[in-house]
Amino acid sequence: MEDIREPQTRTRTIVVFAMLFALLGAVVVFAYFATFSRPVTTVIFVRHAEKNPQPTDDPDLSPDGFARAQEIAREFRNAGINTIFATQYKRTQQTVEPLSKLIGVPVTLTEAKQPDEIVKRIQTSLRGQTIFVSGHNDTVPEIASALSGEKFPPIPPSEYDNLYIVTVYRFGKAKVIRLKFGKPSHE
Repeated sequence: MEDIREPQTRTRTIVVFAMLFALLGAVVVFAYFATFSRPVTTVIFVRHAEKNPQPTDDPDLSPDGFARAQEIAREFRNAGINTIFATQYKRTQQTVEPLSKLIGVPVTLTEAKQPDEIVKRIQTSLRGQTIFVSGHNDTVPEIASALSGEKFPPIPPSEYDNLYIVTVYRFGKAKVIRLKFGKPSHE
């Protein structure tokens, strides 16, 4: 009777380990495919376009600024933008207004002093989208830094032609491309 039990025990052990190995394999395969539910997010940042010197509290764009806003609309009309952000200031709204009208995506207003709210939305409810943000010389680099982990200095006050494209990959790593666009800013 002992001889019969030993092969049954051995067979049972082999079956149990085979089932555990199959379960482990299934978990690994599931984890691999679960990463596909984390799509790539692209965020395009610009500082608002050139502004009039007066009034100082909430100026409109200057003629050069309105021309830059038109250039933004022309350059990014086919970028697949799903969401557009601007702050409560006219200059950021006027910067993205031509783009918004051209592609039919409304502008979402945010508080200039709360860039962390944009970061939170990008990392949660807007994941997988292409987002356009018109910000300020301090908030654009701040948000790009928060998303990428790289440190970017504030944009000089005389520069309006900076463009940041942040690509946030499935696993949270990000790549930043910094470019110049449109007519060079006055130095």
